Amino acid sequence: MANKQVRILLSKIGLDGHNRGILLVARMLRDAGFEVVYLGWHRTPEEVVQAAIQEDVDLIGLNSMADAHRVLAPKVVALLREKGARTPVVLGGFIQPEDIPELKANGIAEVFPSGTDFDRAIEWIHRNVAEDAA
Repeated sequence: MANKQVRILLSKIGLDGHNRGILLVARMLRDAGFEVVYLGWHRTPEEVVQAAIQEDVDLIGLNSMADAHRVLAPKVVALLREKGARTPVVLGGFIQPEDIPELKANGIAEVFPSGTDFDRAIEWIHRNVAEDAA
């Protein structure tokens, strides 16, 4: 990682109430040296975008264990673009493999389905976010 500590906003969007995984991810990201802002669960795309801009984060990590990610995650990207923000958005959780191409076509920078090796995610952040945040 470069000079500036990477700030990552984590949140669950929609009515998904399963938060154990995202709390584990938050802890692992902190242990890896990132600054984590955990917005919590049951957040709207508008709340996520507002918080990301206010907190000046370098990356937004959304988590979904429900099926609403196909609509809500791209909405976060669209709202960011409307506000002129270029913050990358990644998505993790229970994501069907067939959803991934559509999510990426709609602006999701990367998808980390349940069971993704954590080192792979950290490597992705270093390669795609940490260098730009410096």
